[in-house]
Amino acid sequence: MTDKATLTIGDKSYDLPILKGSTGPDVVDVRKFYGDSDHFTFDPGFTSTASCESKITFIDGDAGILLHRGYPIGQLAEESSFLEVCHLLLNGELPSADEFTKFERNITYHTMLHAQFDTFFQGFRRDAHPMAVMTGAVGALSAFYADSLNVDDPKQREISAHRLIAKMPTIAARAFQYSQGRPFVTPRNELSYSENFLRMCFSVPAEDWVPNPVLTRAMDRIFILHADHEQNASTSTVRLAGSSGAHPFACIAAGIACLWGPSHGGANQEALEMLEEIGTVENIPAFVQGVKDKKYKLMGFGHRVYKNFDPRATVMQKTCYEVLEQLGINDPLLHVAMELEKVALSDPYFIDRKLYPNIDFYSGITLRAMGFPKEMFTVLFALARTVGWISQWKEMFEDPSRKIGRPRQLYTGATQRDYVPVDKRG
Repeated sequence: MTDKATLTIGDKSYDLPILKGSTGPDVVDVRKFYGDSDHFTFDPGFTSTASCESKITFIDGDAGILLHRGYPIGQLAEESSFLEVCHLLLNGELPSADEFTKFERNITYHTMLHAQFDTFFQGFRRDAHPMAVMTGAVGALSAFYADSLNVDDPKQREISAHRLIAKMPTIAARAFQYSQGRPFVTPRNELSYSENFLRMCFSVPAEDWVPNPVLTRAMDRIFILHADHEQNASTSTVRLAGSSGAHPFACIAAGIACLWGPSHGGANQEALEMLEEIGTVENIPAFVQGVKDKKYKLMGFGHRVYKNFDPRATVMQKTCYEVLEQLGINDPLLHVAMELEKVALSDPYFIDRKLYPNIDFYSGITLRAMGFPKEMFTVLFALARTVGWISQWKEMFEDPSRKIGRPRQLYTGATQRDYVPVDKRG
């Protein structure tokens, strides 16, 4: 017998089936509730509503757990590679050696952009925010790769997915180089995914570029840690756009636009700006007291989902220390960050409220040390999250119960009234 909940409104009762996932909370199925009762449910932000069924990512915020296809994020970040995680998210399983060789080669040989595409960047002002460039450029991909836009063809969906994963680093690096006034750098097939990206961002024609294994591994981990995060705002945007049958380039562009919001993808930039406002280690006690007095906002600490330590932050912290040690950077802002971290991890005010440093706190520091300006932080987030977005989009199209998204509303405006000509209005 199926478990059910009973909801009574007035003198009528309605049975609502209870669905059980493989793990996590049970879900009350309200799909037929409106038709049966002429009532909606009200849930601004959809914080208590499951919008889809998914097998990709699971989060238990209270326990600090993040799983991709069942694998803990810590294991993937320490032992896997970003492209292997891409295969996992897209296809449901870690690849065999032969499968990975084929997948890696496929992605590598799709990193080039159409030659005409480079002129597209020149239409932007040189001081345009890189996220503005990313939003426009990704949407424009459909004009150059129109041979894979049939969303009902599984093969074309796969080709588009591979193209997006492969070309996103090239687009992101061009957005960066363009903002810096440097020439574009062509990808090289003998380099790894993360090596290629770093080379395209930081090499110049005047000298040979030499890869740094510590920075390459750090970049790869950052990509893994940001690859997917369940039904967040940008992922939900991608799914909602895709529910209409929109092709993936349009959907991913919509996801990038959503990610640009400071409450979502801009959190690591805000964390760094907070450190800049603090300025020196000597100012930390006054800032911390200001946080307690509700005068200042503490950015990069705590998380909407994780009520415990962010499992991604543990790996990001280690990566941050490795990068700082490798580069030997003596940056006053990094001293501020490390001291603020010590205070947050020892002060009862932060401990009691579970305001642990999150991934945004450590990633902002790490990316700054690696040479990225804060305007590029959200671009890197978008690059990494592309595989999560396209995996969720692909899963949605493979779901036979897919419907176009159509949230309802609690209407509180004027009721029906008659039009009055302008000369008769008081």
